[in-house]
Amino acid sequence: MPAEGPGPAGTYDHDPSAPRTGATEGGQPPGARLADSHDLIEVRGARENNLRDVSVDIPKRRLTVFTGVSGSGKSSLVFGTVAAESQRLFNETYTSFVQSFMPSVGRPDVDALRNLSAAIVVDQERMGANSRSTVGTATDAYTMLRIVFSRLGEPYVGPSHHFGFNNAEGMCPRCEGIGRISDIDLDQVVDRSKSLREGAITVPGFTVDSWLWQVMAGSGFYDPDKKVADFTEAELADLLHKPTTKVKVGSSNLTYEGLVPRIHRSFLAKDREAMQAHIRAFVDRAVVFGQCPECAGARLNRAALECRIGGLNIAECAALQISDLAAFVHKLDAPTVAPLLANLGQLLDSLVEIGLGYLSLDRTSSTLSGGESQRVKMVRHLGSPLADVTYVFDEPTTGLHPHDIQRMNDLLLRLRDKGNTVLVVEHKPEVIAIADHVVDLGPGAGTEGGVIGYAGDVAGLRSSPTLTGRHLGHRAALRDAVRRPTGHVSIEGATRHNLKNLSVDVPLGVLTVVTGVAGSGKSSLVHGYLSGREGVVVADQSPIRGSRRSNPATYTGLLNSVRTAFAKANGVKAALFSANSEGACSACNGAGLIYTDLAMMAGVTTVCEKCEGKRYTPEVLTYKLRGKDISEVLDMPVKEAYDFFPSGQAHAVLGRLVDVGLGYLRLGQPLNTLSGGERQRLKLAIHMAEKASTYVLDEPTTGLHLADVDKLLALLDRLVDGGNSVIVIEHHLAVMAHADWIVDIGPGGGHDGGEVVFTGTPRQLVSDGDTLTARHLRTYVNGG
Repeated sequence: MPAEGPGPAGTYDHDPSAPRTGATEGGQPPGARLADSHDLIEVRGARENNLRDVSVDIPKRRLTVFTGVSGSGKSSLVFGTVAAESQRLFNETYTSFVQSFMPSVGRPDVDALRNLSAAIVVDQERMGANSRSTVGTATDAYTMLRIVFSRLGEPYVGPSHHFGFNNAEGMCPRCEGIGRISDIDLDQVVDRSKSLREGAITVPGFTVDSWLWQVMAGSGFYDPDKKVADFTEAELADLLHKPTTKVKVGSSNLTYEGLVPRIHRSFLAKDREAMQAHIRAFVDRAVVFGQCPECAGARLNRAALECRIGGLNIAECAALQISDLAAFVHKLDAPTVAPLLANLGQLLDSLVEIGLGYLSLDRTSSTLSGGESQRVKMVRHLGSPLADVTYVFDEPTTGLHPHDIQRMNDLLLRLRDKGNTVLVVEHKPEVIAIADHVVDLGPGAGTEGGVIGYAGDVAGLRSSPTLTGRHLGHRAALRDAVRRPTGHVSIEGATRHNLKNLSVDVPLGVLTVVTGVAGSGKSSLVHGYLSGREGVVVADQSPIRGSRRSNPATYTGLLNSVRTAFAKANGVKAALFSANSEGACSACNGAGLIYTDLAMMAGVTTVCEKCEGKRYTPEVLTYKLRGKDISEVLDMPVKEAYDFFPSGQAHAVLGRLVDVGLGYLRLGQPLNTLSGGERQRLKLAIHMAEKASTYVLDEPTTGLHLADVDKLLALLDRLVDGGNSVIVIEHHLAVMAHADWIVDIGPGGGHDGGEVVFTGTPRQLVSDGDTLTARHLRTYVNGG
């Protein structure tokens, strides 16, 4: 970013304070000029990702909502430009030594950014994959509870760390604070009919001649050519259970460890979801988990569990639904810890207020959805004394029933009213309606987006010709005639999680929507009793496994067709067109990027100078397919590639990606840059090629613009009309209105949910229903 001149106009080829005559490319339309520049975040010439020289003023200490279709550039402007530069500049205030421990944030492609304040990003990234992290530890509520028990609990045990399951003084000695123990099937660890040299060790990472294998084989504790079945008891104990010890292999002093402690340390100490696919498959095959018999899953030692307040020990308190724990804390009367009890009560009340009262403090963080994770993070900031900071939210209503969205809106407004700048990327009209200022990007996605279509108040947006403006008042209508079921799946006596012996018939051959407030039991019902059945395909928002080299082309198998087409057109072998094989640039090994470790300073990622980020060797780039090289093809948006490959397998795959609304994605875009909704639609595109009879989707409208919801509904109709059943977990009122059948779970969340409160058609729900869903759907279809 160039240094700024003495005045605002000195940096640019135009005067940013001059009145604008219309919405120009990247510019700001009439009515968007705001008052005192010191009260504005001024963005000038933003070109991050698909932004086309965007200049815009964002009011400080106001709530601004950024709208536009998926891929229009909202995240590039808010997260990739404003928040990224704020965090980068803030990090630069630390010494180089401290910066070396911070994540490296690159400089965004923008001419100038003025009047930034410190930015706090509250996104939907899952809260780590550590099995020791819980809702209580993530919010500090458990820390406060430990102090309360150390002061008020009887009999007295000791200071607060004696109640910590992550502390040696408090954890259960048997399970070491995990709450579970594991038994290892030794026959899945070694093949006793083989010797080590024949590949007896079946643990990942111990293939013959690998480094770990060489340590085992060269340890001298047993003969690597001797079959494991012939080992003595001592030799077998050394192979399987020997604790860490030093051994000499050749001329090297190395560390030896038996297979069982190695498995515990390397695999079982990690959360299952953090494991690579082949390791997860091994653990699922070789390890059986069960509740710790010593602590019964409570994680703590006997002394901590014998200490009680009001008849409850700390583990029982942590297992309570948060709304119940809040009531318990408010009843405690202890002047010696009154301020602490007040703070704990306020924190628990905030969790309830934000729609998470159905959780418990002992809930493992990794089991939270993206929306739940974001709301847990949000609680940390509600009681913060900080003011005049910039809070950045990514679709904070994800996973929220319409009943809960109003509470989320109240929290966003509270943050603003404390004197903060609140920036929200959101599609829901209920959130757009409370905005002080709206910035709409578009007009399309990808290369067709990146332009400011409107900036101003909500009333102006409604009357604007933008896609968002035209759809703000749009309502999906109830069906005149619903489709008739072709059968049904019966669920009897469901008791998973909070389900209360629930029984329901789910119709087949129609579009069924399962709805209810957050925590009511929707996912427990659908994923617990429908997913996994024969013919059922599940497309959800969970992360897609793969390296940073993975992209839509590799994930869908499209790259195989592309490589074959290039090989056939040029008379060479297909391996040349793989950036992970023979065609890879030697400087960056086909990554397109070079990571430079600057020792005490933060590392830097730069575009490879040799291939200029194209990933391939110069020779490979000389081969063309209809005038394009392989790098140019991988840089194409899906929609453009669909026309470029007019027939064959590639055309079919690309057509499905267009059908699910991903036409704007680039073929070579890294998968780790996709949102949860984009990941789900990518999985759906792949499953559409399979012969399935039932599709299960989990909030498929996540990340979708109002205009794109209609396209999704048309896609769901095509699936049903093609003879399939579609079951959708969803909160979006347009999807409910469009359904053939609704199963409403509730009436509340947690122990207040778990019951079927309505089954029937949407029209019946609107006319006769008395549930929270019924009230909101009735208002929606009546135009309210």
